Amino acid sequence: MTKRERVLAALHNQEPDCVPGCFWRHYTPELDRGEDVVAAHLKFYRETDVDFIKISSDGYCGWPEETVKNLQDVSELYNIRHITMDHPYMKEQVERARKIVEAVNGECCTFYTLFCPLSIFRLTVGWDMMMECIREDPKAVMYAYGVIAEDVKALIKALITEAGVDGIFYSVQNAEKTRFTLEEYNAWVRPGDQDLLDYMNSLSDCNIVHCCGWDADEMGTTNRMESWKGYQAAGISWAAYVDNLDANGIKELFPGSSAWGGFDNRKCGILYKGTEAEIKEETRRLIRQSGKKGVILGPDCSLPNDIDIKHIKWVIEAARSMDDSEL
Repeated sequence: MTKRERVLAALHNQEPDCVPGCFWRHYTPELDRGEDVVAAHLKFYRETDVDFIKISSDGYCGWPEETVKNLQDVSELYNIRHITMDHPYMKEQVERARKIVEAVNGECCTFYTLFCPLSIFRLTVGWDMMMECIREDPKAVMYAYGVIAEDVKALIKALITEAGVDGIFYSVQNAEKTRFTLEEYNAWVRPGDQDLLDYMNSLSDCNIVHCCGWDADEMGTTNRMESWKGYQAAGISWAAYVDNLDANGIKELFPGSSAWGGFDNRKCGILYKGTEAEIKEETRRLIRQSGKKGVILGPDCSLPNDIDIKHIKWVIEAARSMDDSEL
């Protein structure tokens, strides 16, 4: 199988020739140095030999609309205005994706990273302001991220139909057990998530939901995974070491979706500090645990930028060399 065939098989719960793998990192150092982020993505892909590319939206994680950027009071959210596809925030993301898709020329799948509406709001105003606003007037916040979601739909359409990405890597967050009750999450956050998921799934059958555990880990808690139960996507990326779930647990929670993950992304994990023998054996253990069908090897979340590239290659090599008799 080609890389592309292997990943599409895994995403659609068919058995590939071997378990594919993809790891990712942030590209903020390149942005800070004024280096080309497209080239950095391609360099990482070539050096690690992963099976596909998760394109980062680094540099575009907040929201450029002036009301949100300068928010002082929750009541101001009713003044939020739409941004159009002519805005640099939109055009530049589509251009980044298009250049990467063109460079790989069908060799592998590509997925573009977008955050859920509430996280886009939070990345602009900060955690404290987000929580203050949603506690004071949840309808105002829902109104604002409804406007944001409509604009994100236009971006999703352009990324898939114009730039040519295979799907969206949709990062859902804010489900830490210490943040909202399940009832609050279902009332305030889930509607925006579901609306965008339904839209992106109407354009592609290769979208991925990333059940992000980074914030949960920082808070010393875990996600309430049932907050995301029923979210529909071809693949589910999750934080195995934060939320204490293996690939089989993810498949039970999200029937019909493939499971992408298994490796701790933190510096305390085996991927960062392990030897070649340890990392390859951990790769084989994960595959033996889950089988080959509907599984993709990957990290809980973004890798440290100083990780040794060889460590990722060892995972890919071990997966591709594993014989069925070892299962």
